[in-house]
Amino acid sequence: MLSFELLATEGLARRGRLTLNHGVVETPVFMPVGTYGTVKGVAPRSLEEMGAQIILGNTFHLWLRPGLDVLRTFGGLHRFEGWQRPMLTDSGGFQVWSLGEMRRISEEGVKFASPVNGDKLLLTPEISMQIQTVLNSDIAMQFDECTPYACAGQPTSEDDARASMQLSLRWAVRSRDEFARLANPNALFGIVQGGMYEALREESAARLAELDLPGYAIGGVSVGEPKEEMLRIMAHTPQRLPAAKPRYLMGVGTPEDLVEGVAQGVDMFDCVMPTRNARNGHLFTRFGDLKIRNARHKTDQRPLDETCACYTCRGHGDSGGFSRAYLHHLDRCGEMLGPMLASIHNLHYYVNLMREVRAALDEGRFAALRRQFALDRARGV
Repeated sequence: MLSFELLATEGLARRGRLTLNHGVVETPVFMPVGTYGTVKGVAPRSLEEMGAQIILGNTFHLWLRPGLDVLRTFGGLHRFEGWQRPMLTDSGGFQVWSLGEMRRISEEGVKFASPVNGDKLLLTPEISMQIQTVLNSDIAMQFDECTPYACAGQPTSEDDARASMQLSLRWAVRSRDEFARLANPNALFGIVQGGMYEALREESAARLAELDLPGYAIGGVSVGEPKEEMLRIMAHTPQRLPAAKPRYLMGVGTPEDLVEGVAQGVDMFDCVMPTRNARNGHLFTRFGDLKIRNARHKTDQRPLDETCACYTCRGHGDSGGFSRAYLHHLDRCGEMLGPMLASIHNLHYYVNLMREVRAALDEGRFAALRRQFALDRARGV
């Protein structure tokens, strides 16, 4: 089940509330990514403490490992990974796209060799819905073809983008029909495709809206296109989607992208950037980004961000948190605690940014927050 209530608006920005089978999600929201049934380096308890409301699981990878037989015995992904709040699973379409020449796309679906053991596999809209039903995710995504930005070094042509978008529309119908046949009690979102072509995006959004799905996502961005192209599609597409349904921008992005996305009417975001960057010593703070590997942090006793309330910056009790010097030391020594603490901080920053955005929308001051956010981030650490 899913319901979505709009609580406030300011310009195109929206403040809402999603009710799902495993709980309520306040929007706008950032969703940490848990590819293999875990948000890398971060325990579920830490996610709860930082205020994460909903996390992602990866249909493709969980299908391969641990497999559906294991997940069925747990009644789905929630009990398997110890997370009882809402969860969204992608359809596998993006992972199939990332296989490149290792896969073959047809009307039926996608044939490919398993990257785990080389087995010949077929993934179709029906199989994707069957997998996501076993996972019991609160939000399942239609199976789609992720249109590449470029092919053979050249931007994807409008004709090729149209053919890909229309295939995704046909797969959306099959996904919806199989989801209904399985009597899945959760929610199914459609995915808008169309590459970098605004007219195709409009056609995709209009056709998907006719299916009257519980929610809609904007896919096919952050796939190698220049930043200005991504921002153009992000500015163009959300308001073409039904106002009464949640809008999800897939795989985006930086803190600036999130605030800009909210300003354009997006309700939900996910991205691997907070944890991936953390594992490479790249930290996000209110006052810009920080590279903890830089030698200037070697003796710095300050926390990453003196305004941050995360465990990494504040610690617990009277511990006072962890210094930049200590995090620099952990990184230089390759200690696993380093990326764990960095991931906690980055995810907390993203989750808290959306918390502040929601509060600003509640109080009619989102425009002011947006201006101050840009000034703070430009100030530098």
